Amino acid sequence: MEGKTKTISNRRLLGVAGLGWMFDAMDVGMLSFIVVALQAEWDLTSQQVGWIGSINSIGMVFGAFLFGIMADRVGRKKVFIITLLLFSIGSGLSALVTSLALFLVLRFLIGMGLGGELPVASTLVSESVPAKNRGKVVVLLESFWALGWLIAALISYFVIPGYGWRIALILSALPAFYALYLRLHLPDSPKYVELGNKAKPTIMQNIKSVWAIKHRQQTLVLWILWFCVVFSYYGMFLWLPSVMVMKGFSLIKSFEYVLIMTLAQLPGYFTAAWFIERMGRKFVLVTYLVGTAVSAYFFGAAEGLPMLITSGMFLSFFNLGAWGALYAYTPEQYPTTIRGTGAGMAAAAGRVGGVLGPLLIGYLVAGGTPLSMIFTIFTIAILIGAIVVLFWGKETKNTVLQD
Repeated sequence: MEGKTKTISNRRLLGVAGLGWMFDAMDVGMLSFIVVALQAEWDLTSQQVGWIGSINSIGMVFGAFLFGIMADRVGRKKVFIITLLLFSIGSGLSALVTSLALFLVLRFLIGMGLGGELPVASTLVSESVPAKNRGKVVVLLESFWALGWLIAALISYFVIPGYGWRIALILSALPAFYALYLRLHLPDSPKYVELGNKAKPTIMQNIKSVWAIKHRQQTLVLWILWFCVVFSYYGMFLWLPSVMVMKGFSLIKSFEYVLIMTLAQLPGYFTAAWFIERMGRKFVLVTYLVGTAVSAYFFGAAEGLPMLITSGMFLSFFNLGAWGALYAYTPEQYPTTIRGTGAGMAAAAGRVGGVLGPLLIGYLVAGGTPLSMIFTIFTIAILIGAIVVLFWGKETKNTVLQD
């Protein structure tokens, strides 16, 4: 096992881990389009639509926390497989439901798989790549999220209007089983393998260690940063097609314009991957978060189509570039024994924001709050995250991961 761990290429590791990441993104991306169709088919209120996005994030809170802790106890690879299996089965079954209640139950389970997989995947990749390339490779891993969103937008545009949302969900679930097959042949993280049979701390000791004086400042920075980023991302992006409909565009046009905006995610990732090893993690996080905040403000205030598309593209560009840096930055804050726990707990804290974001929009929209005001709230939240990193974050560029 150790030999295989040492010889796996960065490219293969990135491909196998990224493929699962891509199918996760397909599901989340498709959900933002599916809720528009569900709202019409099941006659849902804005609050109920908000709950669909939020229950997904509630599952993510539990998944990130539980599976992050498990990754330090049983290994990154095993948890990586469990989370994708949970997500794939849940996604396939959700295509068969006929009631909102059952749909919400399955969205919770899908959220658990998704919430657990992402921090564990970034931890595994971080621990398997040399320090000089680590940030770039993790950001490129995160770029598979954009590919998943693009495929989701294409399936939604071509499949949902003609064949329905159920077929779209089945299409997103089936390929995930192929990613699961590939993942079975993936070796575990060399850092974790090196721990071998050494006595591992208990779960409670790991949780306490994350908040020990040595790590307390960085844990606090990560929790605030994750909360601000996830709160704004899920509030804005899960509602993006719905927002376009609210601004007066048809369902088909809404999907078309969101597809155009989604294309801007890829250069966002690639530029972040280029800058992160040259300028550092903090530079990328602060710059791309400020860019996200400005774009969010103009998107909410936009009246005409040109401003809407332009600000939406910049929103995608900067927000997803910041996500890539966030996943590179998080595992670098902790030693190997608590890295999964630390990354999982930070992600779980963020997912609480993912619960509140979609819910908040649902209730504000139902109450008649202007979209410009709603997006100003997200602008402020993102700026808070940028300020916290700028003044209290620790730069981790080129640092060797602690054991």
